[in-house]
Amino acid sequence: QVQLVESGGGLVQAGGSLRLSCAASGRAFSSYTMGWLRQAPGKEREFVAGLPWTGGTYLADSVKGRFTVSRDNAKNTVYLQMNSLKPEDTAVYYCAAARSRYTSGPLRRVDDFGSWGQGTQVTVSS
Repeated sequence: QVQLVESGGGLVQAGGSLRLSCAASGRAFSSYTMGWLRQAPGKEREFVAGLPWTGGTYLADSVKGRFTVSRDNAKNTVYLQMNSLKPEDTAVYYCAAARSRYTSGPLRRVDDFGSWGQGTQVTVSS
C-alpha cells in the first residue's frame, strides 16, 4: 500500500480553477494506477479521473473538457487541474491508489482502490 496526502482544496467561485495535489509515499509509486474520486454531501463517492501506471488518463464524462489529470513519477505526485468549476463540483476530493501494483485500468469503482488520502474539500460558490 501507499500513503497519500492531498492538498489544494478551497473555496472558489463558479467558473474558477483549482489544482489539487496528492503526494504519495514509497518507491513503487510509478507502478500503481492512481485515481481521483469525490463525494458530495448525501451522495456516494464517485469516480472523477484515473491515471494508469502504464500511462494515459481517463475522465468521468461530467468533467471532460474541464478537468485534467497528470502524474509526476519523479515527485511521487498526482495532480488534478480543475477549470470552469461548477457548484455541482462541490465535494470532498480523494486521491486513491489501486489495491496492488501493476493493476491495469481503467479503474473506476471505489472497491478498485485500496489506499486513500484523507480528502480535501472543494467548495464552488454560485
